[in-house]
Amino acid sequence: MQIAAISFDKFNALADQEAQERIRAARARLGKRAVILCHHYQRADVFRHADLTGDSLKLSRLASQSDAEFIVFCGVHFMAEVADILSRPEQVSILPDLAAGCSMADMASLAKVERAWRELSAVLDPDEQVTPVTYINSAADLKAFCGEHGGIVCTSSNAPKILEWAFARRAKVLFFPDQHLGRWSGYKMGIPMEEMVIWNPDLELGGLTPAQIAQARIILWHGYCSVHQMFQPAQIERFRAQYPDGKVISHPEAPFEVCKASDAVGSTEKIITTVKESAAGTRWLVGTELNLVDRLADEVKHEGKIVQFMGGVICMCSTMQRIDPQHLAWTLENLAEGKVVNRIAVPPHEAAPAKIALERMLAAS
Repeated sequence: MQIAAISFDKFNALADQEAQERIRAARARLGKRAVILCHHYQRADVFRHADLTGDSLKLSRLASQSDAEFIVFCGVHFMAEVADILSRPEQVSILPDLAAGCSMADMASLAKVERAWRELSAVLDPDEQVTPVTYINSAADLKAFCGEHGGIVCTSSNAPKILEWAFARRAKVLFFPDQHLGRWSGYKMGIPMEEMVIWNPDLELGGLTPAQIAQARIILWHGYCSVHQMFQPAQIERFRAQYPDGKVISHPEAPFEVCKASDAVGSTEKIITTVKESAAGTRWLVGTELNLVDRLADEVKHEGKIVQFMGGVICMCSTMQRIDPQHLAWTLENLAEGKVVNRIAVPPHEAAPAKIALERMLAAS
């Protein structure tokens, strides 16, 4: 018998404390049937309920190894898609609020990437000369595109190694959707800046000339993270002027000039590890999302470490903020009542080639 879903309307008006209590009650009813995943950027009032925490790929891999029937991903849409692709057939991936998307991922749609591939074919043979590389922060259909065209997926931690894999196969790379990660990774590999060009999908031939495409080794998609895009070198300069002994660490989604001015650059996991393993009393300026920075500052303050947020304004992942206690309570209560809401199920025709691209990455890194 089909059980009707509990409407979210009644949960939308819940006070935060009541939502917290209902989350705990529903979790107790579900037991080990559900696992709650929380990305590092998740808001604190949801993060406290996490069974597993980490970056998107780590969480998906851990969830697939769990005995849980339901994977409740407190993150954004592409993360729940990866969880569905990598999980076992009997596991169900769920996103508590379907509006939790990623503006950077949305900057590269399948239609625009396919058009870019067609336009490139007027200048060269992309299937012979170009390896498509998509950042894991992208939709499943783009991962599938890479799987079908001899391409691969990368993360913020393995991007240089993945580029090495790509260049071992073809002379050029089309890197999407984040230009900053692609540029920084290419720079770390020693690729000259003039051999990394921007493809603007809203312009004919990406706004490039055939000569520019011929010279380029990395064609960078005109995409970026709205959070990391806000960091500026001037913020680092002010910090260093005030605290000459302070250290700066940034995420590679930050602009090139910010990464170059930092003492270290790395993924969310590397940022956390680097700060936690630093000497007691160290002061850090951190260029990544606010929730992570605030949480990290609290976790290391007992060692006399001071962790400061790089941004001059409040800067958090606004779409991930949509996963609030009310949506989590609604999701878990429905599961406890036998109804799955907001299931993320990647169609088989996309999941199969997307998994190939992901497995290439796991094998290469």
